[in-house]
Amino acid sequence: MSTAGIIALVFLGGGLGSVARFSVGELSLKLYKGEFPLGTLLANLLACLILGITVYMLKDRIGQAEWSRYFILIGFCGGFSTFSTFSAETLKLFQEQFYLLGALNILISVLLGIGILMIFIRS
Repeated sequence: MSTAGIIALVFLGGGLGSVARFSVGELSLKLYKGEFPLGTLLANLLACLILGITVYMLKDRIGQAEWSRYFILIGFCGGFSTFSTFSAETLKLFQEQFYLLGALNILISVLLGIGILMIFIRS
């Protein structure tokens, strides 16, 4: 696969992932009015789920489906998940003295994210 093809796949996947991330965030704001950053948590966990399922389904064929690595794993999941927003929202919770919610955000995000990947990706 050419470098231009790889860049195009990452670009397209990342754009779609970013739109999906925005959509999850907007939907969560309509459904949930609390302090906890639910949209970011859902986007990050869904990205882990998509990544895990994709790796699981393609584990024996990843060389044959090289496009999926660039489009789905790097592009879409990279655009859909957001560590920077997770970090900023967690910091904001701590600054506003929602210490328990900040700690829960860290624990839930990290433990569930890794847990989801462990289900699908086994060494």
